[in-house]
Amino acid sequence: MPNTKDWTETLRIKTIPASIVPVGIGTSYAFSLGHFNWLVFLVICFCAVMIQIITNFFNEIYDARLGADSEDRTGPPRGIIPARTMWPVTIICLIITFLAGLYLVSVSDWYILLVGIISLFFAWAYTGGPYPLAYKGLGDIFVLVFFGIVAVCGTFYIFTGYVDLICFWISLIPGLLSANILGANNIRDIETDRKANKMTLAVRLGEEKSKIMFTQIISTAFVFQAMTGFNLKSWWHLLPWLTSPLAMLILKKLKTAKGTGYNKILAMSGGLLLLFGILQMLAFVVIST
Repeated sequence: MPNTKDWTETLRIKTIPASIVPVGIGTSYAFSLGHFNWLVFLVICFCAVMIQIITNFFNEIYDARLGADSEDRTGPPRGIIPARTMWPVTIICLIITFLAGLYLVSVSDWYILLVGIISLFFAWAYTGGPYPLAYKGLGDIFVLVFFGIVAVCGTFYIFTGYVDLICFWISLIPGLLSANILGANNIRDIETDRKANKMTLAVRLGEEKSKIMFTQIISTAFVFQAMTGFNLKSWWHLLPWLTSPLAMLILKKLKTAKGTGYNKILAMSGGLLLLFGILQMLAFVVIST
């Protein structure tokens, strides 16, 4: 019988900021334009977290089935809860998330229902189905799209009824930083993923080139944030640059990282996303007052 620790590992708590931060960013931008509702915000957060949890659950089920979660991996234990237990829990989570999402449809429009259905479908298609994205080197694109563009723009749309160019631009930033959380995970697991025929982008590029891409992604996120401040004519949007010492520390550790060393980089990347996002939200709140 799975215990609390087993479920905690399966939920992958350290990666939850990847779903909350983009919702917060989309909400804070809408707030700066005079649109906000606490209940709507909380329901969006709930649905976003649940979609990530469902994605993680499907990942557990299919990685165990396809052999990616072998005993050789250097990351946290995976596949510890049997599929016969995971399936009913995952289905219940799907139903709850769908029902909660109907409230967001009621305060917005049917486009949000379409976005919700697509998001739930790709939560499954990430590691399930005939063409699992994570096994075809498309996991990083999935994260950029759904934990960046869809999450930020979808949130903003629910509050305002439209999406503008600034919203799209800022949505790329949490998407990029979230992609690096996955990137650290995939660089660590290159050897075991290759054996399981899980051809992630890290497997395709190799460790050294993947490290270069990781560095470029962080750099791009900071450049995009600076350009956001320029476009909005606000110095407050340079606040996220206060996280640059943490980013530099991550990149320093990345140079010499091996094996379990990537676990620390993964956790620090999650911390960078969280701190960067909070400061980005704060900038929008400040300029709205």
